[in-house]
Amino acid sequence: MVQINENYLLLKSNYIFAEIDDRVEKYQKENPEADVIRMGIGDVTKPLPKAVIREFKHGVDEMGQAETFKGYGPYRGYDFLIGEIINKDYLPLGIKLDIEEVFVSEGAKPDTGNIQEIFGIDSVVAVTDPVYPVYVESNIMAGRGGLMDEDGKYEGLVYLPCTEENDFIPELPETPVDLIYLCYPNNPTGTVLTREQLAKWVNYARENNSIILFDAAYEAYIQEEDIPRSIYEIERAKEVAIEFRSFSKNAGFTGTRCAYTVVPKELIGFDTSGNPYSLNELWFRRLTTKFNGVSYPVQMAAKGIYSEEGQKEIKELVRYYMENAAIIKESMEKIGLNVYGGVNSPYIWIKTPNNMDSWEFFDLLLNEANVVGTPGVGFGPSGEGYFRITAFNTLENTKKAMERISNLSF
Repeated sequence: MVQINENYLLLKSNYIFAEIDDRVEKYQKENPEADVIRMGIGDVTKPLPKAVIREFKHGVDEMGQAETFKGYGPYRGYDFLIGEIINKDYLPLGIKLDIEEVFVSEGAKPDTGNIQEIFGIDSVVAVTDPVYPVYVESNIMAGRGGLMDEDGKYEGLVYLPCTEENDFIPELPETPVDLIYLCYPNNPTGTVLTREQLAKWVNYARENNSIILFDAAYEAYIQEEDIPRSIYEIERAKEVAIEFRSFSKNAGFTGTRCAYTVVPKELIGFDTSGNPYSLNELWFRRLTTKFNGVSYPVQMAAKGIYSEEGQKEIKELVRYYMENAAIIKESMEKIGLNVYGGVNSPYIWIKTPNNMDSWEFFDLLLNEANVVGTPGVGFGPSGEGYFRITAFNTLENTKKAMERISNLSF
């Protein structure tokens, strides 16, 4: 008899975005004439930059010639891309990295989900609440979460509430934890941490021998100068933090798939006997066993981002989506809703009106305005009573959606 991994049975609901797709699909079957505007999932709408397409095509052409054909590439990624990452993303911030510390991957989502594999099953995991679901669910699948209680929390995880009452800034854990997931600019709340606030987490991790798993997928959307773009801007953070970045949102790679993870050589974990081991080497070992690398043409395409033309184009993409964010924020504030995010992030986090629960507000927008967002409760218990709207649709659709919502009666 084949036995299943029963940890999957502990997941009490569908993955939030799959649940949204099911509900929208059902609605559209029942209302085929409805013009539904999707502002739920964080998928982009603008095409790839021209500089990216040019390098992409060049990479494909090389694959068609015997003299330039590439088979399996380096596990960490090609040096030509890693070198650009180090020189263009980190050196301007005063951060020095070795080429062996950067790992090119197919996306930040799989990396943030897979990173837990190199840590012990008994590791105590802390997550902000609300939180990107992958952090929680990948640990539940691995067996670290236990049962879900009546409040919607898994008994084996440590939850760090982020609500209006604490300005969406999580408090440090009251008890020691091993792994800490932080995402800033935050998905879903759209809020950020100042340098001082982030330094508190680095100091906590150093004092408690913890590791911070820092998701910086939206760093390109930071507009304010005093907000750190990398956790490594904080002194000694390389001793306690792994950083994840992505080309999906800043360069339109959601369908092309390329990202990278930084695992500094200073990072150390321990076995049950207290012997130290390099986390960089463990991640590389995991990588060589389960992954054969991102394709050569895609890495060539990613290299195009770092050209002078590419940098101008991705800044224009960010500007475009942030204009959408400003429109959403202003529109929701005009009708009297409490709104957060949208300043350093493409996400707008809304307090639902009249104490409506998240799914009730979702149904109202879908049925009355034909607009799709994401119920906050899908990101965790503290997300109940909130709603996320993304700025990744077109400018035309964003304006149309805001007009529709503004005409509703709450």
